[in-house]
Amino acid sequence: MEKKEFQAESKRLLEMMINSIYSQKEVFLRELISNASDAIDKIYYKALTDEQLTFEKDSYYIKVVPDKESRTLKIIDTGIGMTKEELENNLGVIAKSGSLAFKTENEIKDGHDIIGQFGVGFYAAFMVADVVTVISKAHGSDEAYKWESEGADGYSIETVRKDSIGTEIILKIKENTEDDNYDEYLEQYSIQTIIKKYSDFIRYPIKMEMSSSRPKEGSENEFEEFVEEQTINSMVPIWRKNKNELTNEDYDAFYMEKRYGFDKPLKHIHVSVDGTIRYNAILYIPEKIPFDYYSKEFEKGLELYSNGVLIMNKCADLLPDYFGFVKGMVDSEDLSLNISREILQHDRQLKLIAKNISKKIKSELQSLLKNDRAKYDEFYKSFGRQLKFGIYNDFGSNKEMLQDLIMFYSSKEKKMVTLDEYISRMTEEQKYIYYASGDSIERIDKLPQTEMVADKGYEILYFTEDIDEFAIKMLMTYKEKEFKSVSSGDLGIEADENEKEDQNEEHQDLFAAMKDTLAGKVKDVRASKRLKSHPVCLSADGEVTIEMEKVLNMMPDNQNVKADKVLEINMNHDVFKSLKEAFEQDKVKLSLYTNLLYNQALLIEGLPIHDPVEFTNDICKVMV
Repeated sequence: MEKKEFQAESKRLLEMMINSIYSQKEVFLRELISNASDAIDKIYYKALTDEQLTFEKDSYYIKVVPDKESRTLKIIDTGIGMTKEELENNLGVIAKSGSLAFKTENEIKDGHDIIGQFGVGFYAAFMVADVVTVISKAHGSDEAYKWESEGADGYSIETVRKDSIGTEIILKIKENTEDDNYDEYLEQYSIQTIIKKYSDFIRYPIKMEMSSSRPKEGSENEFEEFVEEQTINSMVPIWRKNKNELTNEDYDAFYMEKRYGFDKPLKHIHVSVDGTIRYNAILYIPEKIPFDYYSKEFEKGLELYSNGVLIMNKCADLLPDYFGFVKGMVDSEDLSLNISREILQHDRQLKLIAKNISKKIKSELQSLLKNDRAKYDEFYKSFGRQLKFGIYNDFGSNKEMLQDLIMFYSSKEKKMVTLDEYISRMTEEQKYIYYASGDSIERIDKLPQTEMVADKGYEILYFTEDIDEFAIKMLMTYKEKEFKSVSSGDLGIEADENEKEDQNEEHQDLFAAMKDTLAGKVKDVRASKRLKSHPVCLSADGEVTIEMEKVLNMMPDNQNVKADKVLEINMNHDVFKSLKEAFEQDKVKLSLYTNLLYNQALLIEGLPIHDPVEFTNDICKVMV
């Protein structure tokens, strides 16, 4: 037996491997299975140039064997094996990758990409094992060798007997500690779960002997245990199959198998790109919003694979926040991975894939909007809020991407409509896209402020969510048309403009007296340009509307933001006659009427009354 020490640099790297490079211990199995797959790939490439070597895929496999009694876990492959020199070079010098050298020498280009690159994955085994033993016999060699190590102190190599070509790795699993349960790496179910999670799409069979039960012969109630060898992994991933071979049921089954959601997906998107960067993706638009979607616990992101091996469970960088509801996976051979194959380096490949995926999602949503409106309406009920938040977020930088996807309830159509549909129905004289804000469709229907716009025959969009006005303020215009709140000071409807200005001048003393009564509560009191049948309403001067005030003041960091409110009086209503009489004959009564009208306007807007007791007393005074 030949004893050797790791190089000083290798010792330090091995300690890092065990303690810090990998975030989860279970990935050791992913690394060892990936190495086993590499070894079988190498046989495949040898067969391409060696006429005496035939590659029969059914003869090549990876086998995982847990043994609780001996506390060992074996990973066996029928690949190319390693010579003594290769054991020393590949395992004795940490971070020297035999796979990378083979890949470079043979100029691998045909899609059977070698998985290993860094040569450090093997040492992840020391996270769970006290002793790691490797027994290998190389193709074309009569000798077999055993490499063994207990960690940073070094390793030994000796000649042993092995009949078949390939490699057997034996891990002596650590004893449990207070913090770590190592027994799980000896349990069939746990190992099977890890294989399915990380290595389900390794192209060769991964086999295990699995315990099962069956009815005893001649008995319906008694069962007997038996052991059979089963293939654990799927091998051929759905995303590498031709789309024409797959049905909607296949895509739905994959959605359920990967537990992307417990609903049925509304739409699937299958992407295969073979250009500057090669990747495949299967994306899903869920039917229903996850229960934790708007909570801190929700994590967006797609599963990320590199050549069929799971690298990240949720890669958030592949999805913008506004498409965070999309589920699915991406697989690429061209990604630059870091040393632990866990965290992606933020390079141009990742950014390019993410950009293309966003465009594809938008395109598919637009197709759904155009060709299956009922399904789009269903989608929008769940995720429309997120699209609107995407417009508002990041200072409106994503508005071009999202503006054609958002919808609002229409006063004319009595259903959700897009901005483009609204624009298509505008008359030539209409200057603005009009909207009204409120807690519900029913409440907006009754708003006094909508009367004049509705009488003009103009369509009004109903904003019933707190994000709506903020998103529109960020959007500013759509197809060169500005948005205008029906509560805005200037509606752009000029019909009786001069008449209203004359009335304001004629009754300026009355309005000034009412403004003094409401000092600090309103910016102004004036004749209304918009009211038809209602006596009074509030409008807002400036960018902050009354609805925005309500939303902002409900937030935890309430800054007590206030809209510049204007009390508007309907000059054609009988109430105005009472105001004029009170102004001429009884200033106390004018004050009473003013406060009542102001509080009435607050109630219409859904705003709290400042002093409910005073309000009820004022009503009693009028009744008496």
